[in-house]
Amino acid sequence: MKTYAGIPENYATLSNSKIVLIPVPYEGTNRWQKGASKGPQAFLEASENMELYDIETDSEVYKEGVFLADPITENASPQAMVNAVHQTVKKFINRNKFVTVFGGEHAVSIGTVKAFNDCFQSLTVLHFDAHANLRKEFEGSPYHHKCAMYEANQNTNLVQVGIRSMDISEKRTMNPDKVFFAHDMAVNEYWMDDVIDQLTSNVFISFDFSAFDASLFSATGNPVSGGLFYYETMEFLKRVFAEKNVVGFDMAEFCPNPNQKSSDSLAAKLYYKMLSYKFSSKDDTYDTDDSNSNNNPFSKLSKFKNDEEEF
Repeated sequence: MKTYAGIPENYATLSNSKIVLIPVPYEGTNRWQKGASKGPQAFLEASENMELYDIETDSEVYKEGVFLADPITENASPQAMVNAVHQTVKKFINRNKFVTVFGGEHAVSIGTVKAFNDCFQSLTVLHFDAHANLRKEFEGSPYHHKCAMYEANQNTNLVQVGIRSMDISEKRTMNPDKVFFAHDMAVNEYWMDDVIDQLTSNVFISFDFSAFDASLFSATGNPVSGGLFYYETMEFLKRVFAEKNVVGFDMAEFCPNPNQKSSDSLAAKLYYKMLSYKFSSKDDTYDTDDSNSNNNPFSKLSKFKNDEEEF
């Protein structure tokens, strides 16, 4: 049995796991630096070589249980991929799991966001990225990675952090009060407070690795200088997890470079850190017994009752 980070199987079965990890090795619309389809596998390999004790939180979060789902490999069309992600993510949420997704290019997030918005009231999508990704369509398709956050902007409370690259057409779409440009953040010591003020209680995080400065993380589809650094990112994420109910997250646009493994390590570390913050920041409990869903915090927040769908 293949497990996340090589954890023991008793921490990796669906019934025993509070966390679900869904790889989506999709790349259909990237044009510049290719390789996002290889990101999930490189991330999993790096995770197997990572220490599983987190010093900062004094925890071993893998013991909460992490189920590694089968990869979503639908690639008949961008729309087919989005639909497959939407349905799969929604089914796992409906099983009362803390669902995480690792892409693939950022178009994967269209399906992920749709599933979480179906399931949680008053949802904020907290989007870390260099790029706004707010085009309604690109090259004739609304499922392009440049459109990754358009529906989120229309249907959720979208808050964007680290933006420093966009088309002028996106300026007409975005809400300027909820977009935190990198050049403004660099001179605003209170930017973390300002972002948190814009968040609702339920938060889904979408993290594009180009949010990081290119000197820190270059293995991404479109690296851009002037981005976030490690400790400020961790400080901010720790606050978000402590002050809000983070209901899940996805990650995208990791294009591994076989000659440079530091980005692989950072991708693995960021994923594990976010889990550590989630399960050490509050007294949240997640009942892994699907039959006892009424005691689960997700069932109180969900827009729908658990159904009888099985895998």
